[in-house]
Amino acid sequence: MRVLPWLVLLLVGAASCRHAATPHEPADMRAALPMDIHSYAEPDHVRVTHVGLDLSVDFSQKTLSGSARLRCSRERGDRVLVVDTQDLVVQEVVGADGKARKFTVGAADPKLGAPLRIELSGGEQEVLVRYHTTENAGALQWLTPEQTSGRRFPFLFTQGQSIFTRSWIPLQDSPGVRITFDASVRVAPTAATPDPTALTVVMAAEQLGRGADGAFRFRFDKPIPPYLLALACGELKFAPISARCGVWAEPSVVEGAARELEDTEAMIAAAEKLYGPYRWGRYDLLVLPPAFPLGGMENPCLTFATPTILAGDKSLVALIAHELAHSWSGNLVTNATWRDFWLNEGFTVYLEARIMEEVFGVARAEMEKQLALAELERELSELPPADQVLYIDLAGRHPDDGFSTVPYEKGALFLRRIEQITGRTEFDRFLRSWFSGHAFRSVHTEEFVSFLRRELLDQKPGRAEAIDLDLWLHKPGLPSDAPRAASDALQRVDRELAAWQAGKPAAQLATAGWTTQQWVHLIESLPATIDPTRMAELDQAFRFTQSGNCEIACPWLRRAVERGYSAADARLEEFLISVGRRKFLKPLYTELAKSESGRARARAIYQKARSRYHPMCVTTIDKIVL
Repeated sequence: MRVLPWLVLLLVGAASCRHAATPHEPADMRAALPMDIHSYAEPDHVRVTHVGLDLSVDFSQKTLSGSARLRCSRERGDRVLVVDTQDLVVQEVVGADGKARKFTVGAADPKLGAPLRIELSGGEQEVLVRYHTTENAGALQWLTPEQTSGRRFPFLFTQGQSIFTRSWIPLQDSPGVRITFDASVRVAPTAATPDPTALTVVMAAEQLGRGADGAFRFRFDKPIPPYLLALACGELKFAPISARCGVWAEPSVVEGAARELEDTEAMIAAAEKLYGPYRWGRYDLLVLPPAFPLGGMENPCLTFATPTILAGDKSLVALIAHELAHSWSGNLVTNATWRDFWLNEGFTVYLEARIMEEVFGVARAEMEKQLALAELERELSELPPADQVLYIDLAGRHPDDGFSTVPYEKGALFLRRIEQITGRTEFDRFLRSWFSGHAFRSVHTEEFVSFLRRELLDQKPGRAEAIDLDLWLHKPGLPSDAPRAASDALQRVDRELAAWQAGKPAAQLATAGWTTQQWVHLIESLPATIDPTRMAELDQAFRFTQSGNCEIACPWLRRAVERGYSAADARLEEFLISVGRRKFLKPLYTELAKSESGRARARAIYQKARSRYHPMCVTTIDKIVL
């Protein structure tokens, strides 16, 4: 069964959106509007095109304060600008003439925040909003010195995806509204930061230097969705990798991080060879403290990354390939709404594997694809059917409520299936055409389907019939034609595990030279009925409980909870308090919460750790243990 043409589906979707077009609009205009149920913005009336920030960072009050200059395009001469806010205190709005403009802040929704409506004067296209953030700002994480590696200075970072940018900037916080920006950011001298010159501000933008007034200045002249606006401030140093890329990190971390990530330039070159030129100027990385809630965030020019990827052996650098790939899929061509999230992440996982193939070889890429498929199938077994759908329905939900491996891994498998049908050479040509033809645009799933059919599937007989697009996009589960990777390296793990189960001592297994991925596969493949005594044998031989590699420690600790291996209890609590990455927190708390005693233990640990977690993680873990 084929999907309906994209135009019909878009009109159907528009009928259910809060910002549906008014009846007097022509049908073609209604179809073209970027509908976003997670934003109050009305960009079809007045659209924000540029944001100018002038902000002060106050570590004592834990606030950002200052102003946002909003430059607008008045699509139809409308005089009301609507932007998104969440827990912001709006003090004043003034026009270009310096006079106050009337504004109202609507009722707040716990998921979406509140609309800020500004009455524009005459034909003006720019207003200045003076405001400050509050302690509830979901995008901001304020770290104490004790939560950093150096333990000398506080640290701040932002995380805007999905709809958190509205908690530190009043703007049209929809991925369908692209903006350019400039910024001036200073650190206020306070009791927490008596010497602000010791701290560095970085943004995902072109860095213009620090002025005589102490303010760091930035500029970004390429239109991006608001969730990619990013800022960090702390004791930071820079180490170059190549002429166009390098690493920012705390002084004690930066040199080791640069060594671990030294293949970044090779990854950029590989991606350019496959999918066209890198269009963002520099590609730098910021390695954040452990409280960062994600593996990485693809902010253009400056990827934010978790320190948990610094394993010492480059075994976890696929994350960098993933964030780099977003420079094409996600940053260059963006999902228009969060329902279309798979267009960002499914494409990026596919590109990540191709980059890893180019730089590290097919065997490495196949191993990681097989592990990812196993993780997807585990999660599918636990998700409700509605959350197993690529083109997910998020009506009435926060976008993050639908977060899972589905848009990532199922999306990538969908693209690999298309590659199988058409051949890699033609599929690569198709992807290059998709990226170049939709550069700096936000797109809907229906637009991709139309392009796919026109440019690829309908080009040769039999192609369209070889894949059920409706099954892949709109139905739960994994289609039977999903490609399956097979890794020789993981088959070796299976043989050693079988030998151990047959009686061979763990210490005698042939594990020399195993990579992180092989150890993870061993742990995930342990029999469901393994008893604590057998776990103790493995732990004594391989020291899983004390592993500093989070990719190994997390599945091991989850199995320890599952099987009652109490020798790992202390390490579990230490891990949950010190690591803030949602990928690791969610499965551990979920496993604990499966029993009454485990839930009580989870709550006790969470009480100690909650203040250290990013609001994104707090939202997730609250639902699990409280």
